[in-house]
Amino acid sequence: MSALTVSQDPEQSWDDLVRFWEEMEWPEGSKVEIIEGIVTVSPTPALPHNVIAARIHRRLYSVIPEDWEIFQTLAIAVPSRLGMLIPDLVVAPLPEHTASDTHIPAALAELVVEITSKSNARHDRITKPAAYATAGIPLYLLVDRWAPGGPTATLYGEPKGDVYRVLSAAKFGDPLKLPAPFDLVLDTGEFPEA
Repeated sequence: MSALTVSQDPEQSWDDLVRFWEEMEWPEGSKVEIIEGIVTVSPTPALPHNVIAARIHRRLYSVIPEDWEIFQTLAIAVPSRLGMLIPDLVVAPLPEHTASDTHIPAALAELVVEITSKSNARHDRITKPAAYATAGIPLYLLVDRWAPGGPTATLYGEPKGDVYRVLSAAKFGDPLKLPAPFDLVLDTGEFPEA
């Protein structure tokens, strides 16, 4: 993953940063996020990463309300953390109208899912959860194929400030329960480890 520092000019506003992100011509097929005020460009995820996202996506569709959707490439804005983040999955009610067609406010999300890659594991473990908790997103699921103790799925909830509480964790192969409003047990044995 490579990163570009946009500007450290204290006069630069959030709106300027978002405008830069929206208007710049980024490499085709790349994932471009603003993480703590830094534009971060990363390559598209590998097949195992996409398989995990697809399997979670499929399971979630059986339990979400009709007026909710699951998005795989939707940016969510966390201006207080200078973040324009693109989780691997976002579960949110379909917005009736938004100020932008490129992103939604992070506070609309009910669940975000991140699946680590070697290059982004630090962001998925530390930086992004702090932003998601700050935005008040009720649930954060981290699927960490590169966890130090082996591949693990961890569900975080009860955000306070910029911190989540661990609700449950499962080594790949063990079940992981998502609470209401999902009431779903994920079979992490379906997730490829490499």
